[in-house]
Amino acid sequence: MAPPGSAHPAFGLGALTLLGGVAGYVRKNSKASLGAGVVCGGLLIASGVMITGDSQYQGHSLAAGTSGLMAAGMGHRFVKTGKIMPAGLVSVLSVASLAYHVNKALEWKD
Repeated sequence: MAPPGSAHPAFGLGALTLLGGVAGYVRKNSKASLGAGVVCGGLLIASGVMITGDSQYQGHSLAAGTSGLMAAGMGHRFVKTGKIMPAGLVSVLSVASLAYHVNKALEWKD
């Protein structure tokens, strides 16, 4: 059975974040990129699994929190460096994910 449509953004951003962390480690030997990518990507994928199950509110809340942390961290990095890749792109994607998951969490709130 395919996951519900509302889980796709969490799975998609989670996979991109995980792959981006691995790419940062491979290209620049950045352990911080690897750690952040694995942790944040893993949390987003876990939130997608929760959304697919019976924990829609908790899954969207976890995805919103993770996206908020990513938006804050990479937004700060983008302002500091002015580099579009990866900081600017991750900031924009994280803000969009934050807005989406907050909206969905409010829909599922008891």
